[in-house]
Amino acid sequence: MPKIGDIQLPDFPLLLAPMEDVSDPPFRALCKEQGADVVYTEFISSEGLIRDAAKSVMKLDIYEKERPVGIQIFGANLDSMLRSVEIVEASKPDIIDINFGCPVKKVVSKGAGAGILKDIDLMVSLTKAMVEHTKLPVTVKTRLGWDENSIKIVEVAERLQDVGCKSIAIHGRTRAQMYKGNADWKPIAAVKNNPRMHIPVFGNGDVDSPEAAMRMRDEYGLDGAMIGRASIGYPWFFREVKHYFKTGTHLAPPNMIERVEAARRHLQMSIDWKGEKLGVFETRRHYTNYFKGIPNFKEYRMKMVTSDESVDVFEAFEEVLEKFGDHQFVH
Repeated sequence: MPKIGDIQLPDFPLLLAPMEDVSDPPFRALCKEQGADVVYTEFISSEGLIRDAAKSVMKLDIYEKERPVGIQIFGANLDSMLRSVEIVEASKPDIIDINFGCPVKKVVSKGAGAGILKDIDLMVSLTKAMVEHTKLPVTVKTRLGWDENSIKIVEVAERLQDVGCKSIAIHGRTRAQMYKGNADWKPIAAVKNNPRMHIPVFGNGDVDSPEAAMRMRDEYGLDGAMIGRASIGYPWFFREVKHYFKTGTHLAPPNMIERVEAARRHLQMSIDWKGEKLGVFETRRHYTNYFKGIPNFKEYRMKMVTSDESVDVFEAFEEVLEKFGDHQFVH
């Protein structure tokens, strides 16, 4: 059974990946209810935190029902990262996670996220300093390397472990690949199979079906799966994977009543947390998946993703329930 520091996890835990504008408290709550074992916040800029930027500080909100929860921060400046650790600690997370994997240009250009993959010594020294600066377990999320010519993830993971990192989640692509092509899990398995490794090694990237999660566990021998895009607008993915592990069969997908109820709750929680305008806007990206596979759905989807007033979106949910309530979903 894997452990992150003193946090005992179940056999092959499923982790909700930190995703910008996705992994907020409303969505984390829904994923937790559906079986996510560990959830992470959206990634938070260390510079934003020490400047007290409202958007960064708001992302520190965590709730008892989501534990164990990790707050993820990114940055490349040692002083800023250490100061942000102190701010993060005040929110009382269970884990502090460092983002060494975000491939987005505005992050990478500052040497943060996946940008740090060009300077492994800095990556290791930053991790070491943060481990020494907090009593909370420090974990890392990263990628295989900067590009295919610089994949040294076995060595990198071992060095991170040796300075006190308590688990590592590895996305099976390089920064150069962004999100294109297929994730390669073989180098992640090589990290796990390194006899010197004793911290949990979690796989990330293309875990898009219960079968994929099972392959990650059985063929690649990893300690758990970090789920990202497959969960957007589909928090039921976690329970479906767990059902498949237990029974070898596919759980029936959620029916229309469940989907509308989840979308309704998601929107309401978002409004409660970040206000009407932002709540309506930032929940839009989930609706396509909530209602995927329904024929002749375009006019309802358009209403959901273009309405600025929540009352119109809630009305659209009701119309969908009325019109498509009998629709049979299949995987």
